[in-house]
Amino acid sequence: MSELGPSPLAAGDKNLSVAQAREAIAAALRPITQAEDLPVDQALGRVLAVDVISPIDVPAHDNSAMDGYAFDGRALRQDGPTLLRSVGTLMAGAPYGGTVGTGDCLRIMTGAVMPTGLDTVVPLELCRSEGSLVHVEAGVIRAGENRRRRGEDLAAGRPAVQAGRFLKPADMGLIASLGVERVPVFRRLRVALFSTGDEIRTLGQPLDPGCVYDSNRYSLMGALQRLGMEVVDLGLVRDDPQALHSVLEQATARADAVVTSGGVSMGDADHTRDVLAQRGQVAFWKVAMRPGRPFAFGPLRRSASADGSTADVAGAQAPVWLFALPGNPVAALVTFYVFAREALLSLAGATATPLPVLQARCLTPIRKRPGRTEFQRAIVEPGPAGWQVRLTGSQGAGVLRSMSEANALVVLGHEQASVAAGDLVDVWLFDGLT
Repeated sequence: MSELGPSPLAAGDKNLSVAQAREAIAAALRPITQAEDLPVDQALGRVLAVDVISPIDVPAHDNSAMDGYAFDGRALRQDGPTLLRSVGTLMAGAPYGGTVGTGDCLRIMTGAVMPTGLDTVVPLELCRSEGSLVHVEAGVIRAGENRRRRGEDLAAGRPAVQAGRFLKPADMGLIASLGVERVPVFRRLRVALFSTGDEIRTLGQPLDPGCVYDSNRYSLMGALQRLGMEVVDLGLVRDDPQALHSVLEQATARADAVVTSGGVSMGDADHTRDVLAQRGQVAFWKVAMRPGRPFAFGPLRRSASADGSTADVAGAQAPVWLFALPGNPVAALVTFYVFAREALLSLAGATATPLPVLQARCLTPIRKRPGRTEFQRAIVEPGPAGWQVRLTGSQGAGVLRSMSEANALVVLGHEQASVAAGDLVDVWLFDGLT
């Protein structure tokens, strides 16, 4: 396995903290490099490959920030009302062609270009007009107010949106405001996905005694799609070495990363470790967390694709990274959010963005022992004294309904002990998971 380089996973089979596992994963990964140009209206959820440099000043001219009257601020009196003479009206998109003397003003609309010599706008509600005369009481406005200066938002030649940005709606609007029609974005990260287990059944099949339907693949598919990934769905795989070998051959030929759930995660059967050892340097971890203690991560040797090529990642023969998650439905999702989410975004070229952490007052006590990180499904809502959080009931790793009902995870740190009702706790909001 020398072509894969030194393994970052020397701690295989060792109990790791969540922080240690996250650090090992982050240190191992290198992002993809291949990019494509897309129209701005197709770039939502894509990762920007290079900085977007503004070709213009924004705003392009000094303009009015208010509906009101524009005038030379030197005309303002400090000892009494200022009396101005209105000599015209200025609409947005229609520059004024005349000149305005000191003591004169123009009725001006928000966004209209400020004529040369005018630097102040008094809002309509702060003045009084009588015919062509405008009265401005002393002290209601200062010279220079309510004027947006050319380039004050963004100067030409400066980065408007930086490379690595996971493009959101406001980014698209900002780029469009510069007149930029197309943007370079990294290609979508290709992630192969499959579930393992002889007891798993696909939708539409009869549910034999002791069997369950494949929920993990659908939960994880949704999580991957939400990140803008291109999902290569490889379905279900039996607990069989040949079947595992075959699906990994497909995955490593077609994808940049592999996400799986079930028996692969801890190598419950000897053949799992044997097959993975033939293909890479996957380490099996016991992470000090609940739910989701078993987890496996590491590089797999890339197979040739159907056309004989390999995916364009950093390095000619960059590995395919395996994220093998536990089989319990809640544990699979939690370990995805904790370990795979940021790692896959990093592989996709996105700048690391820590999840926003909210503090909320816990309505119920939570029993916990130090020495592991716990993630409790919960509902966050506003309360009389600020944000409050309550658990969704049973926290068993297989109770997927509790995950569906939750809008957040209460995160109890490695060294944290039990929580009393009324204590503040850290919370991850699901809508912050991208």
